[in-house]
Amino acid sequence: LPGKKVLIIYAHQEPKSFNGSLKNIAVEELSKQGCSVTVSDLYAMQFEPRATRNDIVGCLHNSKEFSYGVEAREAYKRGDLSSDVTEEQKKVQEADLLIFQFPLYWFSMPAIMKGWMDRVLVEGFAHQFPDCYNSGLLKNKFALFSFTTGGNQEVYTKGGISGDIRYLLWPMQHGIMHFCGVKVLAPHICFAPEHVSEEERKEMLLAWAQRLKTLWKEEPIDCSPEWYFK
Repeated sequence: LPGKKVLIIYAHQEPKSFNGSLKNIAVEELSKQGCSVTVSDLYAMQFEPRATRNDIVGCLHNSKEFSYGVEAREAYKRGDLSSDVTEEQKKVQEADLLIFQFPLYWFSMPAIMKGWMDRVLVEGFAHQFPDCYNSGLLKNKFALFSFTTGGNQEVYTKGGISGDIRYLLWPMQHGIMHFCGVKVLAPHICFAPEHVSEEERKEMLLAWAQRLKTLWKEEPIDCSPEWYFK
């Protein structure tokens, strides 16, 4: 699909990691299809995960009492957000598809990626009440969470010790992406790659490459609570 733009937001410290391989496969396969692929390699960029006063360039909207949400919204309107934030927003704005590639940390995404969400998806740019969920400001985009786990698939079932994996996806897919209007594709989960054989790891990588070949034909998942909690 020539002309499609993909942004991969990637959070892993080691380029030779399994996550690194998944990211490389996505770049390779999607580029082969004629897509234009950009990678935000958060650790390599030393991306700042903390939402602070430093994100606002120049004067504050209310210098007496600092409210990050208010200040970020007003700074976005004025074009006064720090350059690292505006650069990421520009990449998001241009992308048709966002792929988040990361290892699952404590039932969630790594802090550096959560910080990306906190700082980049500001009000006025990604959402603006009542324009959220199906009418969120990023409603013409798709997102896919591709991640690895420490535990095997059995652990993440409804009867397993960690519960249904969909419970963990609720805040990421529904609370962040769907809130901003983004349509969510089914997650791509590689269960416990460090605890399987080299052969099984190769199969996992192959399965990802195969899925990417027909990715643009996929329908988004149902982002209602029923999908996550049924």
